[in-house]
Amino acid sequence: MQQTTETVEDEVVLLDESGAPIGRAPKSAAHGPDTALHLAFSCHVVNPIGEVLVTRRATTKQTWPGVWTNSFCGHPKPAEPLLHAVHRRADHELGLDLESVELALPLFRYRATDANGVVENEVCPVYVAVASGQPDPNPREVVEYRWVEPRALATAVEATPWAFSPWLVLQARELELFRA
Repeated sequence: MQQTTETVEDEVVLLDESGAPIGRAPKSAAHGPDTALHLAFSCHVVNPIGEVLVTRRATTKQTWPGVWTNSFCGHPKPAEPLLHAVHRRADHELGLDLESVELALPLFRYRATDANGVVENEVCPVYVAVASGQPDPNPREVVEYRWVEPRALATAVEATPWAFSPWLVLQARELELFRA
């Protein structure tokens, strides 16, 4: 599938403390030292033999560059349904068509600060999807990927949490996918 282009002019949905939408902001302004709470999502892609796709973020990413993380994540645009955003980002980051998508952690929320002082502050529903194709990563998003057995990934995350994104570390503790 052909990857879409996205610009820094994209907007994110701002949220109040209860998770209700209260406005929008340019994506480029939504991640900084004083990041407002906003809507995002994470997705873990599984192949037909049960392996989960992990990716290493491009070294040019604003937050957690070069860090291993979940398959992909992103932000829905204002008024965009979350499932549409999940499919859009699967195509944009990985060139993947998703065969099925299930909501696994609807209330996941986290706040983390990376080494550069950039804060992630997100209400971030977590999805698990199935894809049978191989990724064709967008080099602006993903520098490397691996299909791994979920339990092996959970063990690696537990042993070396510093090598992974903070949201993957937290999600691996909560998702049934990593306990099977």
